[in-house]
Amino acid sequence: MAFNPFKEKGTPIEKQTLPWSELNIEPYDKNTIHPYTQTRIILMNGIEVEGIIFSHQFSRHTDDAELKGVLATSRRIEQQQQKWINWLPPGDMSNIEVEIGYEQVAVDLTAWLAQTEPDPYVKQALDFALLEDFDHLYRYSNLLQLLEGKEASKIVQEYTEITPGRPTIEEHRHPMDSMRKHYENDIADPLTKLHVMTIVAGEQQTMNLYMTIGNREQDPTARGLYAEIGMIEEQHVTQYAALADPRVSWFEMWLLHEYNECYMYYSCMESETDQRVKKLWEMALSQEIEHLQIANRMMQQHEKRDGSDLFPDGFPELTIFQSNIDYVREVLAEQVDLTASGMEFVPKRKAPKRYEEYQKMVNGGEYVPSELVIEQNIDKNGKDYRQELKGPNPVERLRQKEMAVH
Repeated sequence: MAFNPFKEKGTPIEKQTLPWSELNIEPYDKNTIHPYTQTRIILMNGIEVEGIIFSHQFSRHTDDAELKGVLATSRRIEQQQQKWINWLPPGDMSNIEVEIGYEQVAVDLTAWLAQTEPDPYVKQALDFALLEDFDHLYRYSNLLQLLEGKEASKIVQEYTEITPGRPTIEEHRHPMDSMRKHYENDIADPLTKLHVMTIVAGEQQTMNLYMTIGNREQDPTARGLYAEIGMIEEQHVTQYAALADPRVSWFEMWLLHEYNECYMYYSCMESETDQRVKKLWEMALSQEIEHLQIANRMMQQHEKRDGSDLFPDGFPELTIFQSNIDYVREVLAEQVDLTASGMEFVPKRKAPKRYEEYQKMVNGGEYVPSELVIEQNIDKNGKDYRQELKGPNPVERLRQKEMAVH
């Protein structure tokens, strides 16, 4: 039977406030947590942060006191949800270990969304950024080995390969080349809307993380790598946010946020293997059902529309985390040399003149951090760090070169 959050009974809003003991939740063990339990936690933290930021922006753009109060009430609970989700990761994880988890989210989430995305243009945007996040995982994995002597494979296990993608040095593009066509809201598949909402939240959370902790490393190469990749994450957020139709009303955007939270918590609940965490997803889903119905009542009151008419009778195909090694390899082999020209994806040989000019501005100094981290790790360990589970990199120029330790 299809699950329709508009027809389910959620936890009444007045019963959703939690005591501090339940917010200060016991963290998981980083040595035993399943990689995809960790990725679900990272992603749902980002989705809650996006919902909170949106709610604040909506509140700042209305002078209706009653509406402000309704937004604040559900937002307070979403702040609680964000706290217990974000308090699940343990404090004994280094910043770089955390980054490995974030980039595994980016790789396997983007790959899944691309494979299930009904809109060809949105799929292309997902594939395009997938290869860049894939390369970021490789760069941070080498930084982890270089500075901490640890192997990223212990975090991602054998679900995600670690090998170069589209090299980070090639990803830097003029801001005008991060523009994208938006879907048409009235005809777009609901799954497309959910995919765009989800990927914006996930990439935004990664961008926010780098802006927050990128300066906490003492090593200059690490600080440089955070700065460089953080700038690419800004490009990704710009690209993905541009895919959403900006012409919809504030109420419809609010409804989509709440529906997506229901959809994603249900997706997490259905695929979760950790029973303690699964119960948390169930609790959050029950809360979000109530938030969705509150948002729908506000839409009915202010716009005389029933939000349930905008969605199917049941959730579309769920979003799950799974290994996507073969798919990533296929996209890498076919699209590694793509770049962007305005709203289109083109071979690098057809890049606009501003691409070369921008490359010279950002990469024309004494060093490029994403290249330096690999050089330093090769110098220290004789070769770069990789986890190539299905053979050498499918792109010949990206294959491993053995080098003697100096």
